[in-house]
Amino acid sequence: MERIEKLKKFLETSPADSFVQHALALEYVKAGDDAAARKLFEEILARDPGYVGSYYHLAKLLERNNAVEEALKVYEKGMAVSQKAGDPHAFGELRSALEQLLF
Repeated sequence: MERIEKLKKFLETSPADSFVQHALALEYVKAGDDAAARKLFEEILARDPGYVGSYYHLAKLLERNNAVEEALKVYEKGMAVSQKAGDPHAFGELRSALEQLLF
């Protein structure tokens, strides 16, 4: 919980910092608060659709919560964004996760 509080403090001075929001969302995932994590991941991607790492983590969260169709869409969107950004590593991770979900 201490990390969560520290990250929230950082966001008070810079509320649109995607890196800090992403870190906070990951802490919420660790704490089992998927609703708070999902909200942050979605906020990041709405504001900063090029923040590729959040696609993977949002899709994994959706998978865990049996929102398979939503997860598939997030993986596909993340793949398109990462390919456009020239990020083959992120593209490969997203594709691998998508394939595991499908097969």
